[in-house]
Amino acid sequence: MGVIPLIIIGIAAGFMATRLMRVDADIPTTLAIGIAGALIGGFTLRALIAMAGIFAGLVGAVLGAMALIWLWQTYGPKR
Repeated sequence: MGVIPLIIIGIAAGFMATRLMRVDADIPTTLAIGIAGALIGGFTLRALIAMAGIFAGLVGAVLGAMALIWLWQTYGPKR
């Protein structure tokens, strides 16, 4: 998600967050809280997904290597 959609979502999120947490803030403060929260949350989520992708790649590589070892031990040259 790009920065502009995060800002738009952040405006709504700031309004909802200040109401849910019962914070009495003016409109510019509410907008700033929402936009900053959306940007921080969006970039943090992107980083977590990237790390999960790297971890998934590592798990896939280990499983592939284990399958190859099993094939080698099962069908490879006998000692």
